[in-house]
Amino acid sequence: KDKEVREMLLRLQIIVAVILVLGLLYVISLVRNNRLELRHAISWILVGITVLILDCFPVLMEKLSELLGIASPVNMMFFLAFLFSLVIILVMSVALSIASSSIKKLVQEIGILKARVDELENKTRD
Repeated sequence: KDKEVREMLLRLQIIVAVILVLGLLYVISLVRNNRLELRHAISWILVGITVLILDCFPVLMEKLSELLGIASPVNMMFFLAFLFSLVIILVMSVALSIASSSIKKLVQEIGILKARVDELENKTRD
């Protein structure tokens, strides 16, 4: 029975590794097609590689959770996923705020330029 459990865990590790590699390839293709900026992709790539390493060497997760005093490696994985989600939310909020400020500034500049064009058009008519 232990052999069956080990084989099942190995199959699960292989499936997770394949999914992670496919996910990393997808992120890379998004960057190559200019659909995702490299600065945003780096965090996803780092997380993907980290999870791939932890998947290939589950003893690392056990040791890390033991070192931090977390009851089980699964809880450790959920904790790390939660922290990563918070970081991504913060980074995206900052990026959204910067983009919003840039858009506001551009709209104001367009308004000023449009007023100047209208003013020049009115002067040339006179």
